[in-house]
Amino acid sequence: MKHVRYAAAAALTVGLVTTGASVAPAHASHGGGGDRVTHNGACEGGARWKIKAKEDDGRIEVEAEIDSNRSGQRWTWVLAHNGSRSAHGNARTAGRSGSFSVERKLVDARGADAFTFRATHGDQVCVAKVRWTA
Repeated sequence: MKHVRYAAAAALTVGLVTTGASVAPAHASHGGGGDRVTHNGACEGGARWKIKAKEDDGRIEVEAEIDSNRSGQRWTWVLAHNGSRSAHGNARTAGRSGSFSVERKLVDARGADAFTFRATHGDQVCVAKVRWTA
């Protein structure tokens, strides 16, 4: 029954990339050592995003990644939980992949939890959304 709830939550999850009115498809997966929801998509300008949510000791671990294939880019990011800003900051892409990631453990609110990760670099805007239901 637990997997049915997660599948329903994944069906309600929307992955968005916004620059103007563009929308990119999101892909969900479950499993790999526990229940999790993973979505990924493309940002305008060639960067890619991925966002994951999973249960971790009574909290929800959310990890978001931007991969631009260019090291040294400075990105500004915001992570929102149920519409309220939970964390924000700046990051630089690094390594061969030219990527950065942000990981936070957040309170599991009653009912469904909606997370939005927004990252910008110049004119590139990446917006990833994931919904978690325990």
